Amino acid sequence: MWHEAVEKGLREPGFCRIMVIGVGGAGNNTISRLMESGIQGAECVAINTDMQHLSVTHAHQKILIGEKVTRGLGAGGDPKVGREAIEESRPIVENLLTDVDIAFITAGLGGGTGTGAAPVVAEIARENGAIVVGVVTTPFRIEKGRIAYAAQGLTAMRRECDTVIVVDNNKLMELVPQLPINEAFKVGDRVLANMVKGISETISMPSLINLDFADFRTIIKRGGVAIVGVGESDAPNRAEESVKNALRMPLLDVDYSGATGALIHIAGDSQMSIEEANRVGEIVTEMMNNDAMVIWGARVNPRLSGVLRVTLVMTGVKSPYLLSGFGSIAPNLYDLDHHGEPEKPLNIDLGLYQLEPF
Repeated sequence: MWHEAVEKGLREPGFCRIMVIGVGGAGNNTISRLMESGIQGAECVAINTDMQHLSVTHAHQKILIGEKVTRGLGAGGDPKVGREAIEESRPIVENLLTDVDIAFITAGLGGGTGTGAAPVVAEIARENGAIVVGVVTTPFRIEKGRIAYAAQGLTAMRRECDTVIVVDNNKLMELVPQLPINEAFKVGDRVLANMVKGISETISMPSLINLDFADFRTIIKRGGVAIVGVGESDAPNRAEESVKNALRMPLLDVDYSGATGALIHIAGDSQMSIEEANRVGEIVTEMMNNDAMVIWGARVNPRLSGVLRVTLVMTGVKSPYLLSGFGSIAPNLYDLDHHGEPEKPLNIDLGLYQLEPF
């Protein structure tokens, strides 16, 4: 149906095209896990230089890049090869990213394909008019040789993205040290999955008080970093608990005080009261700037029997793991002029504050 709409130059009312693109080995693994979790509301695409890895990746679409450069054998851990590969296949990726509204670019930094190619994918998405969110993982401390490459890749991603979310593998290890490795990585994937789920359900489905993609863009373009949270509760004080659950992000250590913009969506069954909906708004806005822009919506969903679900898109929040793109309006926490003085250190314990352009 979407392809027919594009051919006619039309869009369905409320339609928002969301694409999640995994670049390189770690990015492809994330795409596979998202597909296995039954993610809805987004197209999942895997891009790689490694034909063998790509063949076992689960995705809606797979793209092998740089066939002449790498012959399908991978980038050998060299970001320069990864960049050459994506430049060779640039027309294919440009065609892929036509008419995408929101692009999530996920990659592991420190290797060849993810570090070298992901920033170019983000650049193409931005040039095509998409809102671009980077979701990247950083190396474990023992991967010493990858840390310098990761710093370069993070700088490059920030040049092209509206927001970059850093999932620090060391923080992940501290939070869930005893989980099997695949289950542990799913904890990191949940950050991305919740963002996609929250955005797609909020702006793609009709509501009693409706929110659409234009509202989302208005909030995102307020500048600074953005985060999406989804929380629900069936407790007697479900308004408070659902907001608390939406804001709880132990991997990211987010400080919401002084936030500059919020998109608030509240969903519940037919017993949801206007008082509850208003209470959700009060809790969120109490922590925001006085001049913050707030847009809210509400939906009655009979399937949420006794449950109140809150989806929050907040901008201008602070976290050592959330970084503005260089093209965004910068929050006070960071000096984002990459031609100026060095930035303050990021609390990632990986030396990633040494963000020199390359």
